[in-house]
Amino acid sequence: MHPRASSPRPARSLAILGTGHSLPQQVLTSAELDHRLGLAPGSVERISGVQQRHVAGHEDNAATLGAQAAHKALQAAGVALQQLDLIVCANGTQDQGMPCNAALLQRELGLGQSGIPAMDINASCLGFIAALDTLSWAIQAGQYRRVLVVCADIASCGLNWQQVEVSGIFGDGAAAAVLGPGGGRILASRLRTYAEGAELCQIPAGGSRYHPRRIDQPFAPLTSFAMHGKGVFRLAAKYLPALLDDLLAQAGLSLAEIDWVIPHQASQQAMAHAARRLSMSPGKVIDIFARHANQVAASLPTALDIAVRDGRIQRGQRLLMIGTGAGLSLGGMVLEF
Repeated sequence: MHPRASSPRPARSLAILGTGHSLPQQVLTSAELDHRLGLAPGSVERISGVQQRHVAGHEDNAATLGAQAAHKALQAAGVALQQLDLIVCANGTQDQGMPCNAALLQRELGLGQSGIPAMDINASCLGFIAALDTLSWAIQAGQYRRVLVVCADIASCGLNWQQVEVSGIFGDGAAAAVLGPGGGRILASRLRTYAEGAELCQIPAGGSRYHPRRIDQPFAPLTSFAMHGKGVFRLAAKYLPALLDDLLAQAGLSLAEIDWVIPHQASQQAMAHAARRLSMSPGKVIDIFARHANQVAASLPTALDIAVRDGRIQRGQRLLMIGTGAGLSLGGMVLEF
């Protein structure tokens, strides 16, 4: 049963003051993967829809990539590090079990003695939408005026590269945004979780449930990402239409009044399905999948930053950000940029 659709609601003030993204230097093409895996030329790109992806080297971690993206966002926003009131990481993956990613990022930014609060908001691939939705209330209330949000994910180390259907669609990267009051507006937002699909996307290891001291099975296989792609697609297709209708009803808009759609770059199949479902011109969908792959939580804000920097997205335009993540969770936001 779907929750009842919403009526138009008052907008929330939220300005995205600046954005930035960063990528590891190492590029892995699908042609290289074909050779590495002994596949016929063109196999990985045909299966995954990805031409190339950036993958982290041994010197990279989420904090270093996140700091690079953060500096670009701060420069674009005209905000100094010392002006920040809050640092938030919305990664889908962890740099380590403890402390939170945001604490490690704070140190990487040279703010380790600043006292600026740092915390994580983890909603898997929907981290950016969840962070904007959650933080907008505190910003609107005046608790914070300058908030740095960073999504930085290194997926490559948790993949079984023999499983091309899964590993071939992922890449690494980071993206950041500086938030503040005034300027933009959240016209609608919605997050939903259907835990009937909790096992469709998961990395079992990493916490106490499958800690190596508590299990009687091999630990290494539990550290790899596992995804049942068809199950994810079916469940998302079941619930996404109602979510989209709800978002547009909240915003009091039709799809024709949306300037740009920025989907989470989940997979070629998901991107194609979203384009069909939205019945929008491909030119109105920000699609970076072929050259970046699925960068987990960093995907959506990376696509946003690329489209802002190349001039497609302009102030005052209405953006529909939408996607799915492990949980199984769905989320969307209509934002007046």
